[in-house]
Amino acid sequence: MTDEKLVSDDKLVGIVLVSHSAAVASSVAELAAGLAGGGTTAPVAPAGGVEGGGLGTSAELISAAAASVDRGAGVAVLTDLGSAVLTVKTLLAEGDELPANTRLVDAPFVEGAVAAVVTASAGADLAAVEAAASEAYTYRKV
Repeated sequence: MTDEKLVSDDKLVGIVLVSHSAAVASSVAELAAGLAGGGTTAPVAPAGGVEGGGLGTSAELISAAAASVDRGAGVAVLTDLGSAVLTVKTLLAEGDELPANTRLVDAPFVEGAVAAVVTASAGADLAAVEAAASEAYTYRKV
């Protein structure tokens, strides 16, 4: 028997990382997935910048990213800055733009993303993923 996780990826919470920069969103997604370790990794998608590659946030990119990671167990959305939060809140208020059981998670972007992906990859439910990401606010560096 291997150490590979026995959790099927179709039961995992999906993670969307919304940044004003496509490069930042992609890099944080890569970092978080890499730190989640071997075995099955929760689906994670970056939603950075706007169509055409500029800085900003795009409702269309966020919606597409959320749809791509939705496996029916919920989707946790983490954002970098204020207008990204507003864009996600608007999508949630519209009600049909994001998958059912999508939550905006109040967490630091990098540390929260790592905690969310690691926790989701272990098979935790959406509430536990949200709690782990939010707890990242307490991580001390000194």
